[in-house]
Amino acid sequence: MTNRFITINGTNIGPDFPPYIIAELSANHNGRIEQALKGIEEAAKCGVDAIKIQSYTPDTMTIDSDKDDFRIKGGLWNGYKLYDLYQWAQTPFEWHQQLFDKAKEVGITLFSTPFDESAVELLESFDVPAYKLASFEITDLPLIKRIAQTGKPLIISTGMANMEEIEEAISTARDNGCKELVVLHCISAYPAPVEQANLATIADISQRFDVISGLSDHSLGTVVSVTSIALGASLIEKHFTLDRNDKGPDAEFSLEPDEFKRLVKETKEAYQAIGVAGYERKPVEQANMTFRRSLYFVADIKQGEVITAKHIRKIRPGYGLAPKYFQKVLGQTASQNITRGTAVSWELITNDKK
Repeated sequence: MTNRFITINGTNIGPDFPPYIIAELSANHNGRIEQALKGIEEAAKCGVDAIKIQSYTPDTMTIDSDKDDFRIKGGLWNGYKLYDLYQWAQTPFEWHQQLFDKAKEVGITLFSTPFDESAVELLESFDVPAYKLASFEITDLPLIKRIAQTGKPLIISTGMANMEEIEEAISTARDNGCKELVVLHCISAYPAPVEQANLATIADISQRFDVISGLSDHSLGTVVSVTSIALGASLIEKHFTLDRNDKGPDAEFSLEPDEFKRLVKETKEAYQAIGVAGYERKPVEQANMTFRRSLYFVADIKQGEVITAKHIRKIRPGYGLAPKYFQKVLGQTASQNITRGTAVSWELITNDKK
């Protein structure tokens, strides 16, 4: 890999570091800045590494039109006009100062997904530490170019994208100065079915495109995210809501605070569990060595007496010679008087054939 890690606000992200967890606040503020501010506070308490918002207005996303092209058909937002959905879901530009101030207050990294160049200019005014590119914008090469030119780390989601589109996005980012890049496997369905998660793609992305890879997870629960760690995810993004009962635009596939705490805990533990390949005895196993079988004298024997099967057995604990020496010990003689319950050792045997 060209770069083994990237750095956001002093935190290293890559395969040699614990997973970087992002709580996506998205539209789960339900149009209320108080709820957005509370969301930042509560997400920070969950132990996440960063909180992400989305920067757009309905007018930067689409036009207000009643034509059929502009109406959503099927899925979670069936029947909505695009303009009305984005009006409901937007994080207004005028909120951004308060949101960045709140993140600083609670000591958490905050950055955003810009959906057009005007949002990049806004975010640059706050000197954001990184950018996220949404799956739906992966074909917007001019936007990728502008983000890359900031020189900030860039995280790209690949939902819906084919191989050519991913290659074009990565090339555009790199050709325009992006040196710190993370590419996320993503299934752009809301919620995304577990059986279509295809997490094996995470490692393939890393190898094929020579990038740090991770997961943007829209599935229900935490299983997919935790599993992704074992398959090489260095960064996980998951939607966060204070309460699914609020019925925000993204609430249905978002995690509540207690669930997010579990996600943070379990993904970190999954990373720790991977470790490295090796067959040396682990320190925690040492005490249990005593519960192995070994050779013990199970009958008294006098010095010079020949050792037979009636004198020794393979039993627990494990302080005597290993069971593999059973046949070698038979037929040899005791070097001293030995009492029942004594561990067999070479020092107790004469004429041994070690």
